[in-house]
Amino acid sequence: MEQQPIIETKPMHLPTCLDEPVTLRTLRRWSKANTKWAMLTCYDATTARWMAEAGLPTLLVGDTAAEMILGYDSTIHAPLDFLIAITAAVKRGAPNCFVMGDMPFLSYQVDEASAIQNAGRFLTEGTADAVKLEVDGKWVDRFAAICNAGIAAVAHLGSRPQQSKQTGGYTTAGRNAEAAKQIVDDAIVMEQAGASMLLLEAVPEEVSTAVVAATSIPVIGCGAGTDCHGQVVVMQDLAGLTKWQPSFAKPTANIGNEIANVAKTWMNNVNASTLGKHPYGMRDGESEKFQA
Repeated sequence: MEQQPIIETKPMHLPTCLDEPVTLRTLRRWSKANTKWAMLTCYDATTARWMAEAGLPTLLVGDTAAEMILGYDSTIHAPLDFLIAITAAVKRGAPNCFVMGDMPFLSYQVDEASAIQNAGRFLTEGTADAVKLEVDGKWVDRFAAICNAGIAAVAHLGSRPQQSKQTGGYTTAGRNAEAAKQIVDDAIVMEQAGASMLLLEAVPEEVSTAVVAATSIPVIGCGAGTDCHGQVVVMQDLAGLTKWQPSFAKPTANIGNEIANVAKTWMNNVNASTLGKHPYGMRDGESEKFQA
């Protein structure tokens, strides 16, 4: 089947990874210029390579891999070693992209020493450019210790899926004035603690607008409104590979149907023995000897 061309991005002057590697400096420059930049989740080298071909500048190796790749119903089941391994795979597939590794449940909560060590492994073994932690103001000392160790760390505020057992499921955050102010205060504290960036998930637009105004570092939104400098969603949602998608990540393709069609075509070809000319043959004269 003829490959479809990649949608051209450069003439549209989008911020991409096509000309040079994207670094934290790049993201800061874009954010200061109010140039919006895109991020998607990614969990393997092959998908990363195609995303880089499109010019996508930033990738998140999220703990959503527990759901999208391993088939669990919650992100808390993402194994640390697994996430580090696939983070390295994504970076190998897209070396020019800024790759963020997601620190899974219990990889930084136990004690300071293990938190620093596990975060560091994402950089040394996973070759990530930064790590992300789901935190609030109560975790500022732990977060600061990771930053002080020389690790680029992103503070994930607002809705925190790793806390879903406490909240009774996935919830939005900052929907009353007190909660909204707390998120803004936490954002300020995390920047002071050394955060390289912030990520806001499932908060009202008023909250993200206030956070952007109150801080000087890039802010990534995940269902947080368009005032954020960057935007991230789960790739499988956009690709039409999931049964349900949040309203801010509606599918732009139906890759699920395409995969099903590939499988059906292969099934039919196998059943009809129409696999094409067999590529492997015995050396001259050897077939006769074998069949004698």
